[in-house]
Amino acid sequence: MYDSDSDIGWTFYKDRPEWKDITPVPEDDGPNPVVVIAHSEKFEDVYDYFRAVLQKNEKSERVLQLTKDAVELNPANYTVWQYRRDILKALGTDLRSELDYVESVIKHSPKNYQVWHHRRVLVEWLQDPSQELELTGDALLQDPKNYHAWQHRQWAMKTFGLYGKEMEFVENLIKEDVRNNSAWNQRYFVVNNHFGWSDMNVQKEICYAMEKIKFVKNNESAWNYLRGVMLHDKRGISGNAVVTSFCEELYNNKCRSPYLLAFIIDICDDAIKKGESSSFHGADRAIELCHALATKYDKIRSKYWNYIGEKFKKLKKEQEDQQNNTETEEN
Repeated sequence: MYDSDSDIGWTFYKDRPEWKDITPVPEDDGPNPVVVIAHSEKFEDVYDYFRAVLQKNEKSERVLQLTKDAVELNPANYTVWQYRRDILKALGTDLRSELDYVESVIKHSPKNYQVWHHRRVLVEWLQDPSQELELTGDALLQDPKNYHAWQHRQWAMKTFGLYGKEMEFVENLIKEDVRNNSAWNQRYFVVNNHFGWSDMNVQKEICYAMEKIKFVKNNESAWNYLRGVMLHDKRGISGNAVVTSFCEELYNNKCRSPYLLAFIIDICDDAIKKGESSSFHGADRAIELCHALATKYDKIRSKYWNYIGEKFKKLKKEQEDQQNNTETEEN
């Protein structure tokens, strides 16, 4: 809960003279409720009055305050937030003060979807995203993997073009934690939506990912980023000599990260599909690596690697049969 649920110093709505005209509406769980939630007297008081004004469709300053009390008791209540927005519109309330209010709620409830959604609507109404990068940045300093903060940040950036200093922000997060998958995802988001995948940018991002992999070789986030960037390389994952050489150098230096082995398997697969397979990057190599992953380096996913290995074995047999048929026809 956003605020303490203590009744100390609290004046119940039923005891407030200005609310005497409202008959509270208690919660109706039906005649045979399966699970009755034990609410405090304060909670029941606030929400009994909220249901009452909702039925009356009253939009006033006192109801606006009531929604604030309701939010403090349950900041995830969609109906309360939606009705609060209806009241703000009806009263023509200063939305700048509402921004300040919702920021305070976010600080107490940073992983609450409804709060972030309310913030987004306010920014849309105002067409002013000037505080959003700072707000989400503060939230991400507290929790670099806060999905709602990232989602709001990406929305603000994409809607209002706020890409200017984002790469610097992302690089600082990756420096602090090279395994921060959210930061890697944001880096991809910025390149994909702002800089674009020119060949120069592709090679730049490849080099960036490889440098981070050298630092921590068993880093799934960096390997996934490299794989994603390679999708934009017109030469394909097997056609970039810098990348293939990088992988083989790691392998020859005894690196057996499952992410490296899986990446080499992808190189083999791509080479086979393009008809460019070799003893170095072909079915035999892929089968060998699948066996190594299944039996030693990634045993938790052994069934998966055995399945992939069988696919390469079938592919190898098809290639051998095709070659035999060709030789027979020639003879």
